[in-house]
Amino acid sequence: MNRPPQTPAEDFPEDARPGDGPGHRPAGHARPNRSHAGRWSGPGDRPEPAASARDTRTPGAGDDAPSAPATHRALKSLLGAWALSVCTPAEAAAVDAHLPGCRRCADEARSLREAVHLLQRPESLDLDPMLRTRVLDGCLDRRPPRIPVPEWAMPYDAETARLDALLQDIDEAEWHAPVRLRWIEEDEERQHRATVAKVLAHLFAVDGLVAVALGLPDPLSLPTGIGGAAPIRGHGTPTARTRAYWAALNRPPTREVRAPWREQSHGLVRTASFTGTTGGLPVVYGPCEIPLRDAMLERAFACWVHGGDIADAVNYPYRPPAPRHLHAMIDLAARRLPEAIAARRRAGLAAPGPGARHLVPAGRPGRSLLLEIEGRGGGDWLIPLDSPAALPSENHVVGQVVLDDEEFAQLVAGHIRPRDAAAGQTGDKAAAVADVLFAAASLSRL
Repeated sequence: MNRPPQTPAEDFPEDARPGDGPGHRPAGHARPNRSHAGRWSGPGDRPEPAASARDTRTPGAGDDAPSAPATHRALKSLLGAWALSVCTPAEAAAVDAHLPGCRRCADEARSLREAVHLLQRPESLDLDPMLRTRVLDGCLDRRPPRIPVPEWAMPYDAETARLDALLQDIDEAEWHAPVRLRWIEEDEERQHRATVAKVLAHLFAVDGLVAVALGLPDPLSLPTGIGGAAPIRGHGTPTARTRAYWAALNRPPTREVRAPWREQSHGLVRTASFTGTTGGLPVVYGPCEIPLRDAMLERAFACWVHGGDIADAVNYPYRPPAPRHLHAMIDLAARRLPEAIAARRRAGLAAPGPGARHLVPAGRPGRSLLLEIEGRGGGDWLIPLDSPAALPSENHVVGQVVLDDEEFAQLVAGHIRPRDAAAGQTGDKAAAVADVLFAAASLSRL
């Protein structure tokens, strides 16, 4: 069978191929089809070369062969290809030699290069943090799991996976990078200087409370602790467990804490899924108990917050959780606000507002504040002010606070002082608004 004659790339010298040499095409640029300057659009469609820097080449010579001086018009026609860095080495050399002596071509070449830079949008090499969530959602839409992860455990599953991805990218020295932990205690800002490894050890110690509730071993009571820590028993509150664990370490924690922390986080999600619990199982947080579903949300929130602390320490990009997960975390904080307000009042840090002569009986409507959280993870909440058992009422709203979802989360984490929260505030600022902002910050802890 007769085929039309073609000119394969192998017939040309290696250094004459497009993309080689000092004028090579950078990665990511499309290869333009040009019919001038000896280039062609495709096999079997090679036109006669136009006047260019190669017009006077000796027949059969390669691109590196000496050529006669090209005309101004021919070199001017190459400026676009030169700006895109797709000229052959000989063409690029001819244009480079021509520009210093021709102001008009130099000005046009400069303009073309600036236009090329504007067309090249810089893109981050980091993966979209929501990629894992989207991939899992797509997979589960096609084939639902036989044993699904409970909805209330998904934020913890996602945040531990995101933090683990961050930890995989840091080197040995960065595990000892300084991290500043911040929280609000009795309306005063507290700080503690830690390291990346020490922060992960903190998450590991507190997650152990959820492990105990699910029937798993308490990691702090095992005979061989991380970093040579002796077994610890009888420390129920998250802060007490953390401080006791840090004190029991006979050397600063290193990257070795990552493996048991990740194994424990997998175990929590796996056990919550296989046991089929509804999330109502009580988790003991020292003197108080909270349902398992709220404990897992609280641990997801802590994982995100401390993941951000670690990311800041190692200069790593870290974004907020998926909107539905962030909304669940904000909802948990909003549901805890009435009790936090009451606790501050019992501690003498807050007093009933001028409209409340006495605490409202349980089940009765009382003074309320409208909390509006803007953003994809936000929503609206009515917060009872006079008693945790009082019913919130739109007819008894005495104030309104508007905050961005991430800003409210940072306030709850103790990273923003209540006085510095850029809140849209209306109503009883002296009592209602201040009570809610300070109560939100009081939810933070080490």
